Amino acid sequence: MYNLRMFLLVSRFRRILLFAIITLVAYGLLLPWTGFYWDDWPFAWIAEFLGPAEFVSAFLPFRPFLGPIFFVTTSLIPPIPVYWQIFALVIRFIIGLTAWWSFKQIFPNQHRLVLTLALFMLVFPGYSQHWVALTHINQELIPFIFYLLSFGFTFKALRVQNPVPFIAIAVLLQICGIFPTEYFFALEGLRFMFLFFHFRGNMVLRFGKAFRAWAPYFLVWILNAVWLFYYYAFGSYDSYGVVVSQLPPGYLFGQVLDALWKAGVYIWVQVLVLSFSSLPSPVSLFTLGLIAISFMFLARYLFRFEQTDEHVERPVFVSLTILGIAGILLGRLPSLVADLPIKLQTGYDRLMISMMIGGSLFAAGLIEALIKNQRTKLLVIAILVAFGIGQQFFNANIFRRDWEKQAEIYWQMVWRMPGLEPGTVLLTNELPVEYETDLSFTAPINWMYAPDYTRSDLPFMLLYTEKRLGGPTLPNLEPGTEISYLYRTVHFRSSTSNVVVIYMPANGCLRVLDSSRVDMQTYAGLPARLPDAIPSSDLSRIILQPASPARPVYFPEPAHQWCYYHAKAELAQQQGDCQKVVSLGNEAISLGFHPQDENEWLVFIEAYALTGDLQTARRLSVDALASGAKIQRGVCAVWRYIREADRMGLETQIREVIQSLNCDR
Repeated sequence: MYNLRMFLLVSRFRRILLFAIITLVAYGLLLPWTGFYWDDWPFAWIAEFLGPAEFVSAFLPFRPFLGPIFFVTTSLIPPIPVYWQIFALVIRFIIGLTAWWSFKQIFPNQHRLVLTLALFMLVFPGYSQHWVALTHINQELIPFIFYLLSFGFTFKALRVQNPVPFIAIAVLLQICGIFPTEYFFALEGLRFMFLFFHFRGNMVLRFGKAFRAWAPYFLVWILNAVWLFYYYAFGSYDSYGVVVSQLPPGYLFGQVLDALWKAGVYIWVQVLVLSFSSLPSPVSLFTLGLIAISFMFLARYLFRFEQTDEHVERPVFVSLTILGIAGILLGRLPSLVADLPIKLQTGYDRLMISMMIGGSLFAAGLIEALIKNQRTKLLVIAILVAFGIGQQFFNANIFRRDWEKQAEIYWQMVWRMPGLEPGTVLLTNELPVEYETDLSFTAPINWMYAPDYTRSDLPFMLLYTEKRLGGPTLPNLEPGTEISYLYRTVHFRSSTSNVVVIYMPANGCLRVLDSSRVDMQTYAGLPARLPDAIPSSDLSRIILQPASPARPVYFPEPAHQWCYYHAKAELAQQQGDCQKVVSLGNEAISLGFHPQDENEWLVFIEAYALTGDLQTARRLSVDALASGAKIQRGVCAVWRYIREADRMGLETQIREVIQSLNCDR
């Protein structure tokens, strides 16, 4: 008896250690280089400046049961990115353990199957949003843990003499999992199906037993349905509408097939598609190498410690497959009702969290159904888990690059705009990042430019013209048009007379656009009606020499390369200091820096010409024109501006340059 107990303890510790190692390798290798994304920034700003208690009122109109979760976690963890990434690692580890324990209650005699399901859940490759930590830990992952535990306690209650305490715990956990977010609403049907397959007998008998066991959870489910009906029909939450009744049957059927394909099959191999399509990039090579090493480690572990004669009977793997299909479709239902797409490798794959159980069951069911040899099964399990590890590392690198890009944006912003007048609206079409929106950027911008903020109207806001122009926030660009937005619990109030227009291409530096110079002609072809906003850009709202220049939070100042010199040159140009622009240009050129966007030469071309160095200005113009015809409009516009602004009597020479550049047409 003692030896058996020791064996079980060692076996349990070994599996816990396995989960810890996989969690660290899949999610932790790039942890120090990841940060805040998407709604992380507004939530971090609220925690820093308004306090954790603010989340209760902040979420009242938006999923009010989430407020207490945010309050507890933000009271324990300060709004520092690395702390939240570490917490995300812990939460992911807990999800693996929770899945292991819960499935062990559902399938008590299927040890290898339980381990397989837990490992699949731990690395589930369809969900890439792990690194949006502050947001998704609170909005989805913590409720998901509650819901998984609820399933486990439901089945634990079936195997004890006094089930009432365990039923009570399961119901309480169900409430904590289902009320904070609508993501898991339809998954309650999966609990009934688990119960149905658990009981024995004919169909009628099994149905009756399952429904009696499900009755307490069914009542909570009905209560949640009533709440959701009120919430969507009469509440103030209006982000997503219920539009499923307006969707054609053919479209719905296509979405069903799409969900089954992506969550049940494609996600398990998509890392190969992504890696091979980007070879020979170092990240793809490292990802493939990590998959190979993980596979060898997992295969060795499974062969050494998990190889048994355990046999999954046919009814079990049939039920696994059925449960998997049902779990995927039930998990897809809430997002389908709102006609939200399942787009992998985007913010939309957060919706995969509710298909995680179904996708894992389906994959495990296929393995049991299609493969008879036990060693082959272990090899397939090892390779799928290794694929999941590789996929999550691949995802981590995407978020690492996004964090680096954020650093570039914020530092270029403060280099170019050391201070801003309160009430300033920054307008742009869209900044070149994947996991931030205009409202995401609004929080760190306020953090940078108003570090001593206390509760009042929000000082600054960034808006995307492609999303906001013509809507309630930004009705039009006429001078004096009111701009008002409720940012959770604080208001921003300003007008279109307080606008600064910025632009940053995917490959290039951040620019402040100015209608008094040549930007109207240079950037006339920009998308999303941003050129229409350029006449509204008021550069006087930039404080050129503030007492305390703005500084990005969490980002150390990067090495000064081309975009630093360009930002400082634009700032000097705004101050009318052409000699400073020339000095910056000479230094940048001597260091071998050059732009990716040739339009960035224009500020230097203008300064060289206006200080009398027409030769350098012409040479830079010729070099820029050699990159392609797209720069022609900007080069010609700046030389026409030079001709008008000339104060050195160089009209003849300037005209000759204009003719030589074919700008006199």
